[in-house]
Amino acid sequence: MNSTQSVSLKIVEKIAEREQVSPEELQPPIHYVIDTDALDSLYQSSIADRSSPTVEFEYKGYTVVVDSTGAVDVREQVSEFELDKTIV
Repeated sequence: MNSTQSVSLKIVEKIAEREQVSPEELQPPIHYVIDTDALDSLYQSSIADRSSPTVEFEYKGYTVVVDSTGAVDVREQVSEFELDKTIV
């Protein structure tokens, strides 16, 4: 991925890789879950210089976190059942 790539495209590519499908095959499309234009505008270089927030949302069973630098982290969601198993 190159650094000029939009944040929403980075997210789609990471999740598509995990799902072993092409980005176009992801259902539902990411824009059904989050306003991708708003997300991308938060992290545009001219705006990002003003300290972008951290954004977290759920998509396709993953927790997606975009930090203030625009770095994308995709983690599998842990179900409440799984959380209960870790508490002893």
